Amino acid sequence: MIPGTGLIPIHDENPTHGKPVTTITLIALNVLAFLVFQPQFGSTRDCLRSDVACQIDNCEVSQFFFKWGIVPVEIVQGEQLTGEICAGVETEPKSVMLSLLTSMFLHGGFLHLAGNMLFLWVFGNNIEDRLKPVKFVLFYLVTGVIASLAHVFFNASSQVPTIGASGAVAGVLGGYILLFPRAMVHTLVGFILFFRVRLPAITVLGLWFVSQFFIGGGQQLGEGGVAWVAHVGGFLAGMALIHLMGGGRARPSPAQPVYPSGPFGVL
Repeated sequence: MIPGTGLIPIHDENPTHGKPVTTITLIALNVLAFLVFQPQFGSTRDCLRSDVACQIDNCEVSQFFFKWGIVPVEIVQGEQLTGEICAGVETEPKSVMLSLLTSMFLHGGFLHLAGNMLFLWVFGNNIEDRLKPVKFVLFYLVTGVIASLAHVFFNASSQVPTIGASGAVAGVLGGYILLFPRAMVHTLVGFILFFRVRLPAITVLGLWFVSQFFIGGGQQLGEGGVAWVAHVGGFLAGMALIHLMGGGRARPSPAQPVYPSGPFGVL
């Protein structure tokens, strides 16, 4: 859901020239990491919100996120923090720079994962269609890294691990709003009861950006639970990179029937 708006995009009227295999693969990797790679836990938010590592109840979960998530102060210093996470549990060796990539395939809970993957599903296929698979993967990863670095820049001394695909997905949204501002997006509107409306992408994604910039202003992972600056940074990076990577060149009309976009008619 777009924070503060009650809007949930579920489908866009923007057909593609082929099946979004790369987008589906990225979604599958995120789901697989969540279900198989991440340890099971009761509350990731509790594990990530505290600046005092020894207050974290689940030490093994904390150890996992310190190893695979980005820790801003580590990126700034270029080396890993070492020592006890909590009584009897030490930090495991990690590649600090590699964590910029691994962190974007981890999530802090089912709703965190579901929200990111829904937005990637609805809007990612058209970016993939324009850029082609290899460029799309590069676009996704680069915007995700830039988003993480934006978070690091504004939280240089933080020792709190950050995870999530939100920055990379925000890059997809930034590219989409430039390429397809008039594409109609089927959106659920409401808070308890929902009804379906058609809105142009520039309205839906514009509201998303405004919600991140204003509602999230001043909130960081250690305080509010969400790295809002990373979302804004990823969105702006996507807007900047989409044309540089050739996404602005419109493709000719397909000779074969196109595939509908979004969750209806693809899988």
